[in-house]
Amino acid sequence: MRLISFVNAGQERLGAWVDQDKLIVDLTAAAERGAALPGGSCRDMLSLIDGGPAAWDAVRALLMRGDGPTIATQHARLIAPLPRPRQFRDFLCFEEHLINAFGRAKAMRLAQAANEAERAAIEQSSLFDVPEIWYRAPIYYTASHLCIAGPEVEVEWPSYSRIMDYELEFAAVIGRTGKNIPRERAAEHIFGFTLFNDLSARDEQLRVLEGKLGPGKGKEFDNANVIGPCIVTADEIGTPYVLDMVARINGEEVSRGNSSTMHYRFEDAIAYVSRGQTIHAGEMLGSGTVGTGCGLETGRLLQDGDVIELEMERIGILRNRIRAVKQEPTA
Repeated sequence: MRLISFVNAGQERLGAWVDQDKLIVDLTAAAERGAALPGGSCRDMLSLIDGGPAAWDAVRALLMRGDGPTIATQHARLIAPLPRPRQFRDFLCFEEHLINAFGRAKAMRLAQAANEAERAAIEQSSLFDVPEIWYRAPIYYTASHLCIAGPEVEVEWPSYSRIMDYELEFAAVIGRTGKNIPRERAAEHIFGFTLFNDLSARDEQLRVLEGKLGPGKGKEFDNANVIGPCIVTADEIGTPYVLDMVARINGEEVSRGNSSTMHYRFEDAIAYVSRGQTIHAGEMLGSGTVGTGCGLETGRLLQDGDVIELEMERIGILRNRIRAVKQEPTA
């Protein structure tokens, strides 16, 4: 299934794409009209996820019958497919990205150094080395599940940042709650997959990383976590580790990679994060950036008015425009 959230006549709805994404089956309306769907499971995406396999099978059956109410996609406004994930963690699964990004970050800091002594300190620092722990565990940071945006949202860049960047990622949506999940059973806990643009205020991120507590305000501002355009259920996407990933700015390709290059897979992430901790249906896990999947790596950063598109096989295209605002002086 290709599941979406959308707004029609001022109301948020749950839908499924059909007819090559030209039509939306309005699952909320179908439930309201008495379709054989478990009670309350089609209010929104979280309700459907919480409904479990019985609800998912009922929706599949409705789509197979082809008798649900439809609306043309062009007449609806898509929003983030999971507007309110219960939790959102972003992992670092691609080695190439880490190597590239740390190298460029070091070069940027060297260029900003005020004197030779500061340059020497940066050269000798291990801050920009890929940490050894990364090769032993799929480390992550907790992203804000409240800073979610969807397709076509115009993102207003925070005024404290001057370096605007995108990150080409995808994310797994958890469909089954569990704890201490063995890796060989982890795929059973994945509901589906979506694209993820991890927008990054690079100058602020590099400043606060010296505190060794994470990216902070470098990745936490309104609409910073863009997801969509849909959630493709795990059964429909098949093998998620063979898919091409592309980023374009104003129609020009600037990044290309493939999910096959993941050093860690989502099964590793689920097994790791669920150690001693329950993970819940409705959470999301980001993949981290594919190699060459951001401007920090390639040198092509975002500018005011740019349209950034992420595309991934079997999922689709996630498109947003970036708007800069009057900037405040840095502290």
